[in-house]
Amino acid sequence: MVSSEGRSPDPNPIWKLLGFGFWVQGFRCFPWMAVNFFLKDGLNVDPSTLQLLQNSANLPMVAKPLYGVVSDAVYVAGQHRIPYIAVGALLQAVSWLAIAMLSPSSTSIFSITLYLLLSNLGASIAEVANDAIVAEVGKQLTSSSKSSQPSSSGELQSYVWMASSAGGVLGNLIGGIAIDRCSPQTIFLFSGLLLALQFFITISVRESSLNLPKSAADAGIRKQLSDLSVALRKPEIAYSLTWFAASYAMIPALTGTMFFYQTQYLKIESSVLGLSKVFGQAAMLLWSIIYNRYLKSVPPRKLISAIQVLMAVFMISDVLFVKGFYRQMGVPDSAYVVIFSGLLEVLFFFKILPFTVLIAQFCPPGCEGSLMAFVMSAIALAFIVSGYLGVALASYVGVTGNDFSGLPLGLLIQAVCTILPLYWSSCISHYVKSKSRRKKE
Repeated sequence: MVSSEGRSPDPNPIWKLLGFGFWVQGFRCFPWMAVNFFLKDGLNVDPSTLQLLQNSANLPMVAKPLYGVVSDAVYVAGQHRIPYIAVGALLQAVSWLAIAMLSPSSTSIFSITLYLLLSNLGASIAEVANDAIVAEVGKQLTSSSKSSQPSSSGELQSYVWMASSAGGVLGNLIGGIAIDRCSPQTIFLFSGLLLALQFFITISVRESSLNLPKSAADAGIRKQLSDLSVALRKPEIAYSLTWFAASYAMIPALTGTMFFYQTQYLKIESSVLGLSKVFGQAAMLLWSIIYNRYLKSVPPRKLISAIQVLMAVFMISDVLFVKGFYRQMGVPDSAYVVIFSGLLEVLFFFKILPFTVLIAQFCPPGCEGSLMAFVMSAIALAFIVSGYLGVALASYVGVTGNDFSGLPLGLLIQAVCTILPLYWSSCISHYVKSKSRRKKE
């Protein structure tokens, strides 16, 4: 049974810090929805350019291992997590406030891309520090739990996952409504002010009050790189991570193309797209609850493979949707977009929860930040590769801003690419057995 300390907040402010941090992380979808419409309607970009910008803006995420190593090794005023969360929030606040104050004459694709890169740089730094705290505290809870399964760690990760999902639900709900009622600059301004609030809240917290595991402050970046290299050479980490990243990278994403198809061709309103994303975020929130209560004991390989199959099924469903099959059955396009498109978008992220819980069990002490950062970096790079492959696929099947006749074929190819990684799913390792369980055996 999980101890009560792992189930509810205590005087330790770490639960509030992580809860608010991951909530803000989920709420980042609020300005990004406005960015998509601003690029499409304000700067008149085409689907391929939109998708290229969406994925290129994520390039700072690829450098997460560097941020993780620095966070693990470089202390600022005796702290090595709080300062990085604060810096990340500050960079994001500056970028969104700068975009909000851009004059129409000085707004260009280049300037927008530059500020979006700065925003994602800040987001990635803050996420690395938050993920490191989750990994450190999760290992503490696991070692103090009498359970032989990693349930305590899974409970903490489910908690922050729920916080992130709650932020996503609210961000998408407000975003879908605000786009029709507010200018993009107003949305960007609100986002910047919220992140400024996170900055001031974060710097008011002393890291000593979080009771994080003690590590050598003078370990140095070279020592952290060495520890990370040792961790990545462990077969259970290397094989699992390679498969997981490849399972994303080899799927050509068609997000930009589907956005144009829904808004340009089907004339779906922004409020409907907002509801679609709310439905997806609510599904993520429900998923975290279900995983925490019922699925933590399920082997990660089986669970992740099942999610991969479900993703392919939803892509086949998209083929039928584009061909008008559901419309002929009397299902409105808007209803399909809200339910099925919303679910498919978040299904890509469902398998991250059990995978991060798995990797946290293999993580050697002292390099939680750098290893979890490397994992998130690999996933981010895989998504970028997936997005670029999607641009190539859209071009191959002849999809443009006004011609979507090749979209069904593109979606079919996407579904086939989703199934392929299942042939190598044996690369996913199983949970390690706890020391107490080994003694019993």
